[in-house]
Amino acid sequence: MSTETLAPVFAALADDTRWQILQELGRADLSASALATVLPVTRQAIAKHLAVLAEAGLVEPVRVGREVRYRAIGSRLGETARALDAIGAEWDRRLAAIKRIAEG
Repeated sequence: MSTETLAPVFAALADDTRWQILQELGRADLSASALATVLPVTRQAIAKHLAVLAEAGLVEPVRVGREVRYRAIGSRLGETARALDAIGAEWDRRLAAIKRIAEG
């Protein structure tokens, strides 16, 4: 994943409410109204947060009858986790090289 791809994901996840929404959607597909009953946020605010999460590719709307529920997109979260692992591995490699030089 490139920085251009990761930046919107991190921006979306940086908000506590969006993080809570994503956690709830990890448990079950829920509508904006259902999310508003579990979180201390209005339905309108939930809808705005869901739009940001959808734009970042973290959730998708799913029509169930007349209701629109939202689902977390696991593949996008997995890609983000792998990108973070790669960044961490690179830093570990750099730190190990610095340690070898310092101890050398």
